[in-house]
Amino acid sequence: MFRPVRILQVTSVFLLIAGCGTTQTSAITPAPSKAPATVATHAAPPTGFTAQTSPAIKAGVSTVGSNGFLQADGRLTANLQSYAQEVSQVRGIPLPYVVAILENAQYNATAAKLMAPSKTRIRRSWVTYRNRFVEPVRINKGVAFWSQHQAILDKAARTYGVPPSVIVAIIGVETVYGQQTGNFRVLDALATLGFRYPDDSRPERSQLFRDQLADLIQLDYQKKLDARTVQGSFAGAMGLPQFMPGSLMRYAVDGDNDGRIDLLHNVDDAIFSVANFLRLHGWEPGVPVFAPLTLPPNAQNLVKGGLYPTYAWATLEDLGAKLQPISGNLASKGVSQGITPAVAAGTAGASWKNHKLGVVDLLDEPRNTAEYRTGTPNFFAITHYNRSYFYASSVADLAQELADRKGYGGPN
Repeated sequence: MFRPVRILQVTSVFLLIAGCGTTQTSAITPAPSKAPATVATHAAPPTGFTAQTSPAIKAGVSTVGSNGFLQADGRLTANLQSYAQEVSQVRGIPLPYVVAILENAQYNATAAKLMAPSKTRIRRSWVTYRNRFVEPVRINKGVAFWSQHQAILDKAARTYGVPPSVIVAIIGVETVYGQQTGNFRVLDALATLGFRYPDDSRPERSQLFRDQLADLIQLDYQKKLDARTVQGSFAGAMGLPQFMPGSLMRYAVDGDNDGRIDLLHNVDDAIFSVANFLRLHGWEPGVPVFAPLTLPPNAQNLVKGGLYPTYAWATLEDLGAKLQPISGNLASKGVSQGITPAVAAGTAGASWKNHKLGVVDLLDEPRNTAEYRTGTPNFFAITHYNRSYFYASSVADLAQELADRKGYGGPN
């Protein structure tokens, strides 16, 4: 779910996973949900929600290197001691408790290597990226996963307005339906990337991981997981949906109402948590991921980037965009400038015209081609899961393939 930059340097920091999923994610006792118990498919977004975040931990700095986090006498380095004191004060956790967890952290060279910037610029390839995820294994396993968990997927769709196809696609892209959840100890990964980030020119990235480490310690203190044993990706993401500790704190849902949340072993919890995350990041029920438009030849000039749509439909129409008939799976037409598949969610109606839109660029530098699509708020909701336009478009295209295979015959 975490991606520092929108490039194709790596598939995703959650998708370069070493080994298969044999991890242990402790069950989590849920806090009261911010979303209503039931939300009709076309209901208004949940009220009273604000994107709550814990205060950043300002103490602590990252220094490139492979040394550990302890002094010769076994105590934390001065840098980590300062960090521990602020975590204790800000999060209301006894200092000895914080120190004991940090003293258990170990430097992980593999996590640092996987996060290190490439020495050469990687040429972005949409075709290569898409083929990595919209492929037979994820499609076949996705259909089976959908059929096996049809009831809970339908319930999540009714509750949050997020179609089963999109939920299944995200879990498929992230972990191949739980097969690749990671075998890194999350404590080690977050400490390494928080205090030994391999690129000292980007201090905001190490800050992110130090804040996630504080979230992990808080979750441990609340007895919602065991920070010393929980495993995940090399970036610290956990479970079938690969939630970072902060997302686990704020968006995870008890899908089967058993009084605890387990994103690794409990598929119901994972499904509801993905749907909850998307809804609380702007998902609009009944709206497709892409608007069915043909863009003008200068579509590249309409790309503004970012995680939020900015154009009104009338504005794009004035700039030369035209309505495009929806017939079959437009995603199968391949890479061509101006094709904008209306895939993966909602209905084929015109409800998208009532929302802001954004032009999405899918470049393939080795092939010297480009595809441009028009994203709705639902496309941008997926980018909050992972900032890459490649990622969000692959999720949408995989969702369409899954819906087609399930026999829905159109966007779902």
